[in-house]
Amino acid sequence: MAETEKPSRRTLRIVGKTGGVVLAAVVLLTVGYLVRWAVTPAHPAGAPSAVTGDAGRAPAPQPSLWTCSMHPQIKQPGPGKCPLCGMDLVPVVQEEGTGERRLTITAEAKKLMEIQTAPVERRFPTARIRMVGKVVYDETRLQNITAWVAGRLDRLFVDYTGMRVAKGAHMVSLYSPELLSAQEELFQARKAVEALEASNVSVMRETAEATVLAVREKLRLWGLGPEQIEAIERRGTASDHMTIYAPVGGTVVAKHAQEGQYVQTGTRIYTVADLSHVWVKLDAYESDLAWLRYGQTARFTTVAYPGETFTGRIAFIAPVLDANTRTVKVRVNAANPDGKLKPEMFVRAEVRARVAAGGRVMEPALSGKYICPMHPGVIKAGPGRCDICEMDLVTTESLGYVPVGPGTAEAPLVIPASAALVTGTRAVVYREVPGADAPTYEGVEVVLGPRAGDDHIVRSGLAEGDRVVVKGNFKIDSELQIQARPSMMAPEGGGAGDHGHSAGEADPSAAPRTAGRQHGTHRHE
Repeated sequence: MAETEKPSRRTLRIVGKTGGVVLAAVVLLTVGYLVRWAVTPAHPAGAPSAVTGDAGRAPAPQPSLWTCSMHPQIKQPGPGKCPLCGMDLVPVVQEEGTGERRLTITAEAKKLMEIQTAPVERRFPTARIRMVGKVVYDETRLQNITAWVAGRLDRLFVDYTGMRVAKGAHMVSLYSPELLSAQEELFQARKAVEALEASNVSVMRETAEATVLAVREKLRLWGLGPEQIEAIERRGTASDHMTIYAPVGGTVVAKHAQEGQYVQTGTRIYTVADLSHVWVKLDAYESDLAWLRYGQTARFTTVAYPGETFTGRIAFIAPVLDANTRTVKVRVNAANPDGKLKPEMFVRAEVRARVAAGGRVMEPALSGKYICPMHPGVIKAGPGRCDICEMDLVTTESLGYVPVGPGTAEAPLVIPASAALVTGTRAVVYREVPGADAPTYEGVEVVLGPRAGDDHIVRSGLAEGDRVVVKGNFKIDSELQIQARPSMMAPEGGGAGDHGHSAGEADPSAAPRTAGRQHGTHRHE
C-alpha cells in the first residue's frame, strides 16, 4: 500500500512542467509592469496620458459638404457616391468667405494659369459685318426694245444674246403698212403747205403746217428719229420698212422674237442691259441690322478676281425679313467700268461701322453731308437737289449717322469680347481686385450690349478703368465650380444654378446610363 500512495515519476514530471510555465508567465507580467512604470512620466491628476494618442488634441475641422469632382452640382452633407457617375464624393471644407465669387491665388499660380487682364475703356469700336450675295443687273439700266408700230420683223440684225451694242446701232428692220399710210399723209400735208404759201388765207396755211407737224410727231412716236424723218421728206417716196435703232448702249441679255414674226405695238424684241453699273444683292443676318445704314460703303470680293476688292454703297435695305433664311436683303450699287462684275457672280462683302454710344453709327465721310434718298452716290456738302432724280437732298444725320467732331459723339464703354463668359441667361466678367496683397479676382455680372467686332459694349456692371480678365477667366471660373462656390453656371454656388437639378439630385435621364455603366464595369475600391 505504501508504494501505491506515492506519485509516480511520470506524474511528477508533468506537474513540474506545468508549474514552470505558470511561474514563467508570472515573472513576465511582473517585469512588463515594472518597465512601463519606469518609462512613463508622472502626470498631474486628471491630465491625459501620452498613451491616449490624439485624445488630448483639438478636434480637426470636419467637412460640412461633400461633392463630386466630376459633377460639382452634386452636394451632400455626408460621404457617399455620386448619383451621376458613381464616383466617391470628396470633402469640401467651407471656410470663411467661400460664399463670395472671389478667388485669391499666388503669383506662381497666376503665371501657370496664364491670366491676362485688360482695362475697361471708352472708345469707338468697329463692327465688321460680313455678308454673301451675288451680282445682278441694275434694274434702272435695263431697256426693252419694243415694236412701236404693228408689223412684221423682216430682219433682226442682232441674232444672239450677249452681243454688245452701242447707242444708235441698228437692231431691227420692220415692215409696217401703217408706216406706209403715215408717210403718204406726210407728203400730202407738205404739198398743201407749198400750195398755200402764196395764199392770203392764213388760217388754211397754218392748218396745213400743223398737219405736217402732227404727222412728223406720229412718226417720231413710232420710233423714227429726226434723221429718218428728214430722209423720207427729201426722198419724196414712201417706204414700207423702218429700222429700229438701239436707244441705249449695253449688252443684249434677252431676245424675245424671231425673224418673220408679226408683232403688235409694245411687243418686246430685245432686252439691253447697261453693265457699266451693277447691283450686288447681299444677305444680312438680323443681328447685324443695327450696324447697317443707307449710304454706307461696302467692300466685296469675287472668286474670279482673288485679291481684288470692289466697292459700292448701300442703296436699299429691305423692310421685311425673309422667314426661311432669317436674313434681310441689302442692295449695293457698284460701278463696273471694266465689265469685270458679271451678273450671277458670287461675292463676299464686308461693311465696317464705327459705333458710338447708344448703338449709333459714325461715318466720317458722311458727317455733315447731304445725300439723295434714291441715289446714294449723290452726296453734297450743302442742301440742294439730286442731279439724277431732282429729289431734295436730306441730311445724313436723319438716316442714323452721328456727326463727327469734338463733343458731338460719346464713346461707349467697351471690353474685349474674350472677357465675357456668356451662358445665355447671364454674362459674367472676372475683375481684378485692386490693391490686394495677392492676385485676387472677383466675378461680376454685367449687362452687355451688342458685339462690335472684337469688343462688347457694356450697358452696366463695370466702370471705366477696371481691369478684367481676358485670358484665363474660364480657369478661374472652373476653380470656383470645383470649390462649389458661386461661378458662371452657378450664381448661388455649388454648380446647381443652371444644371436643372437641385443639390444631391441626379438627372433622371442620366440615371439609366449610369446604372448600366456600373453594372458593366468592375470597380475597385
